[in-house]
Amino acid sequence: MKTARAQGVGFRSERGPILIALMLSTGLVAIDSTIVATAVPSIVRDVGGFESFPWLFSAYLLAQAVSVPIYGKLSDMLGRKPIILAGIGLFLLGSVLCGIAWSMPALIAFRALQGLGAGAVLPVSITIAGDIYSLEERAKVQGYLASVWAVSSVVGPSLGGIFSSLGIWRGIFLVNIPLCLLAGWMLFRTLHENVERAKHRVDYAGAALLAVSLGLLILGALQGGQGWAWNSPISIGIFVVGAVLLAVFLVVERRAAEPVLPSWVVSRRLLGTTTLVSFGVGAVMIGLTSYVPTFLEGALDTSPFIAGLALAALTLGWPLSASQAGRFYLRIGFKATALIGISVTVAGLLVLALTAATPNVALVAASCFVVGLGLGLVATPTLISAQSSVEWNERGVVTSSNMFARSIGSALGVAVFGAVANAVYATTAGEGAAPAVVAASGAVFLAALVGGILTVAAVLAMPAVKAGASRKDDDGGTGGEPALAEAEDKTR
Repeated sequence: MKTARAQGVGFRSERGPILIALMLSTGLVAIDSTIVATAVPSIVRDVGGFESFPWLFSAYLLAQAVSVPIYGKLSDMLGRKPIILAGIGLFLLGSVLCGIAWSMPALIAFRALQGLGAGAVLPVSITIAGDIYSLEERAKVQGYLASVWAVSSVVGPSLGGIFSSLGIWRGIFLVNIPLCLLAGWMLFRTLHENVERAKHRVDYAGAALLAVSLGLLILGALQGGQGWAWNSPISIGIFVVGAVLLAVFLVVERRAAEPVLPSWVVSRRLLGTTTLVSFGVGAVMIGLTSYVPTFLEGALDTSPFIAGLALAALTLGWPLSASQAGRFYLRIGFKATALIGISVTVAGLLVLALTAATPNVALVAASCFVVGLGLGLVATPTLISAQSSVEWNERGVVTSSNMFARSIGSALGVAVFGAVANAVYATTAGEGAAPAVVAASGAVFLAALVGGILTVAAVLAMPAVKAGASRKDDDGGTGGEPALAEAEDKTR
């Protein structure tokens, strides 16, 4: 299947309506990731269930993470359009049900439904961008999509605070309705695909095993040390069952005609290394987003708003560098660009770790901004290099695997950083709340620095490939991918 391409990047180009629809779709997930947290007190007062409210986030994250690889494979088999429209539909249904939820268990279940929708919306949006834009254009397009996250980091908490203060927390979910309808309508009208019809053998067993096994492993990582002790029977049982099912999944995939997660996703050197890089990016991101606000509020008694602004510097730096990444990788290659980015990231993390003992809002914000700049130069070129090394019928799996690795990195990062923070906090609690928070947060920042250094090794292991000269695709669009594909072939 090929998707028609046209010249020009931007809202006024022929592909502009599709780009706007992709940004709207991305905005659904981006805003939802920040808007709920500020409304938790209002939700608990209304429907109760304070002890269960963390599941509002865990259920969403679990459903999103385990469904991403499955949607990626389905988009390669059936086309992008039906999968992303189905994802928007699920997200819309989940939002409506969340808006009328009558109890905390019901709200948690409906959040999981939202997560299933988000698992399709985000990776397929990025895959569509990879389909319709050439290699030279994708970095700029990624900048457009990344800017959605920057705006959402401000709009989300603000909307959540407004709805909560007005006593209408259900509005944080119902506001998704017009956005879903608009994004779905624009994609339905503007995205045209010519899918090569073929008989497919859907890997139902593999999909079920993947979802259940990863769901259990991520659940164990998210709740270990928080919902239950790491060495408790339930924790050990979850990890053992998850690992066994994952082993069974690997056996099933070797025999499947069309495996949901083919082995070549990790066996090819470029794809394997960029997947590891994405894992590291997820871990570093969660280390900062989870602990920077707590660090500033606990150490300096700053307001949640100020702490949120300091963290927002991270999501502002990312799109700025992501939008310029194409200038780098087209000249010096993907690996060199990623090395520059991870070096900048490590520098920012180093400053944050070294100055944690003497907290300062401005310095923390500056460090987060530098880390964001670096991550934008890491995530964008590695994802685009992975996308560009495969054909259309593999691009969905590659994109979703890359994003899935980031989700796994975040889930395991939460577990590791949480264990580090709890251990340090317990040994320093006698010195007072503020010093204990400073010590625990400093340990987390140091652990994030270690994660950044390990990611350097993954970047160094990438094959040194450069963006190829543009060519004409079968559909008449500009590709720009042959040299990269040829170089990747040598690493398989």
